[in-house]
Amino acid sequence: MSKKIPEKTKFIFVTGGVVSSLGKGIACASLGFLLKSRGLKVTIMKMDPYLNVDPGTMSPYQHGEVYVTDDGAETDLDLGHYERFIAENMSQMNNVTTGQIYNTVISKERRGDYLGATVQVIPHITDEIKQRILVLARETQPDVVIVEVGGTVGDIESLPFLEAIRQFSLEAGIRNTVTMHLTLVPYIESAGEPKTKPTQHSVMRLREIGIQPNFLLCRTDLHLNKALKEKIALFCNVQPEKVIEAIDVSTIYEVPLKFAEQKLDGQVAELLDLELKSPDLNNLKRIVKKIKQPEHKIKIAICGKYVKLKDAYKSISEAFVHAGVVNNTRVTLKWVDSEEVEKEGPEKFFSDVCGILIPGGFGDRGIEGKLTAIQYSRDKLIPFFGICLGLQCAVIEFARNKCNLKDANSIEFDKDTPHPVIHIMESQKNIKDMGGTMRLGAYACILKEKSQALKSYGINYISERHRHRYEVNNDYRRALQENGMILSGLSPDGNLVEMIEIENHPFFVGCQFHPELKSRITEPHPLFVNFVKAALNYCIS
Repeated sequence: MSKKIPEKTKFIFVTGGVVSSLGKGIACASLGFLLKSRGLKVTIMKMDPYLNVDPGTMSPYQHGEVYVTDDGAETDLDLGHYERFIAENMSQMNNVTTGQIYNTVISKERRGDYLGATVQVIPHITDEIKQRILVLARETQPDVVIVEVGGTVGDIESLPFLEAIRQFSLEAGIRNTVTMHLTLVPYIESAGEPKTKPTQHSVMRLREIGIQPNFLLCRTDLHLNKALKEKIALFCNVQPEKVIEAIDVSTIYEVPLKFAEQKLDGQVAELLDLELKSPDLNNLKRIVKKIKQPEHKIKIAICGKYVKLKDAYKSISEAFVHAGVVNNTRVTLKWVDSEEVEKEGPEKFFSDVCGILIPGGFGDRGIEGKLTAIQYSRDKLIPFFGICLGLQCAVIEFARNKCNLKDANSIEFDKDTPHPVIHIMESQKNIKDMGGTMRLGAYACILKEKSQALKSYGINYISERHRHRYEVNNDYRRALQENGMILSGLSPDGNLVEMIEIENHPFFVGCQFHPELKSRITEPHPLFVNFVKAALNYCIS
């Protein structure tokens, strides 16, 4: 495959220092938003240094949410930020891990592709990393590729990626690449001032590797004055105007506006020799104003098993922000551990909420608490939304309490259940390897006439993203329907139940797919919009 760098594509590399979780993903997405608003075609790549091939087999406590793309890639949650901001679909090409790189290089070595050479980190691993960037650029033909390098400078795992982008920048030329370094400027209360030494040392480590950043994005909870910016610029060898304040904001969707105020996008365009139109940020300003100054406020419970780490449900949280804007409503999320519901009953946790959402997940821990929450929402007519496992739990609860199918369950939780209303998909029965083998990616669904689902979408043919091994058992369809459950969404061949509802309820909807993965700040997902609307009506009436 050709190593030639596309002539019309520019590259922006974003690294991080001092500590992790400073928000490189948000910074990349925000810059992407600004460049796209100026008329450029933008794509964003995440490079993750861990040895896993993808995060699909990792615990949410380890890595947060697994984000799934249309083409079925299980990726880092930052790809969700990219899609939500720039409203472009990512793919498996947009997420690269050390595990993928080494797996490819070792496979080539086994085939004899290296003609007897000693396979080494340099050049073989670094060449493969550079090749992934080039493939993305060639396949998607963007004006700009933004590349986020996970982890922090100094991590052993990150070194091959940093070396690769050093080489890439040298080969592409100074008018074709820009490097940004996101770093922390902490405020030390006892000293009464922010400290620049962590940033200085972080940049020093980066320069030792051979990378001189063009921009510094300084994470801070206080404004940085001119003198402080000039000090950082002097010791880090950048121009003062390229020391960009990345201050804490009340909503992440305000970050592009803060960057625009400091002319970050314009300065990037100048360095890359790009001609851009003036950005139109008025719509984003209106959205931010609605987020910060809503007319209404409601509380919705998310009842799950990973609630101690909210990043496990990151896309759901953001989808509620998007839907709140449409309804001019601030949605406060109440995180409820389903195991606690199992122990203490639903009244304690749900008597003050306007809606209940059961998210996706795996394993039997906390399942009975979820079933209790669903029964409570059904009996009390509280708006309910079940996603993936949430749909399956809704079917189990309905089968037990409305269809009189005692001990109905999923065979995931009880292999000996007398009524396996949820069973493993036929295509999953003989699978041994766990990684990347679920029903993954976008699949079509046909919606039933006069259903809540059709009312939400406005069209009867939809496509949504999936990540599951289990499904509704077709042997129980008749019993469910005879007792008032509506199978409101089916696969085009009619074999798979994709959505369910119940009659005579203000909003009781379950979907086997993950609608949160397709919600954008400029294009909120219709199911979340109507769920929030129903929850608002429930609390107002």
